[in-house]
Order: sequence, then C-alpha cells, then structure tokens
Amino acid sequence: MTGATPRFAFTVSAQAHYDAAHFLRNYQGKCAKLHGHRYVVEAAVRLASLDDSGIAFDFADLKGVLRELADELDHENLNDLPQFQGIETSAENQARHFFEALKQRLPSGAAEGLLYARIWESPDQWAEYGPVEAPVPPHMPG
Repeated sequence: MTGATPRFAFTVSAQAHYDAAHFLRNYQGKCAKLHGHRYVVEAAVRLASLDDSGIAFDFADLKGVLRELADELDHENLNDLPQFQGIETSAENQARHFFEALKQRLPSGAAEGLLYARIWESPDQWAEYGPVEAPVPPHMPG
C-alpha cells in the first residue's frame, strides 16, 4: 500500500451538568423571557498516546475540571455572571466559555488536544465550540 500512513489517536470525552436560568437580550421570541435549562456540558480531548496505565487522559480528571466549571454556573442566572457580561448567554457562548476555560485549566498536553466543548440545552439540541477542523461526533448526553 502506498500513500500517507493513516493517523490514529485516542479520544476521551466526559460530561457534567448544571441547572441555570437565562434570557437572550437581543432575541425576539420565548427565549427573551427568563427561563431555565438543565444543561449538559460535554468535552472531548484527543491524544496520540497512552500512559503506562493504558490511559490517554483520565476520565475522572476531565470530568473533575468540567464539574468545577459547571458548579460556577449551577443554580445561577447566567445573565448576572461576570463570564457573560456584554455577551448573550446562548448555548453557543456557553460552549465557547467552557472551551476557553478548559484550555486554561487542563494540563498542557490535554489542553492542546481539546477538540470541543458542547452544551446540550435539551436531549435533542446542542451547540458546540472548537477548532473548525475538529470532528463532530454525534453523542447523546448521559
């Protein structure tokens, strides 16, 4: 076989949840009114190798950082939080918030391999933020 050698990597994903209220200031419709969601945040990290224990990145470590970030938003009105001052509290902006915060809090190797942060507003709708070239896997929240 000739040509480029296929590249393979390991992808690790975890989820956390938070309950929060919000409203969209610049939106015409129901979401302009204060309402709430049980959000699920999902993030995935891709790494090329495993450590001595056969793990690319520990699920517990990824979930722990997600949980810390989710706890900062849990049972809050997102519009009142400093993270969202001057921007809408849309699922898209929440996904960007999580992605950028994960980049800062994860160890460097995992931060470099961060594929996306995805926010589920309901079991059948989500918004995601990450590099354009990152794959978009069709996961369901747990």
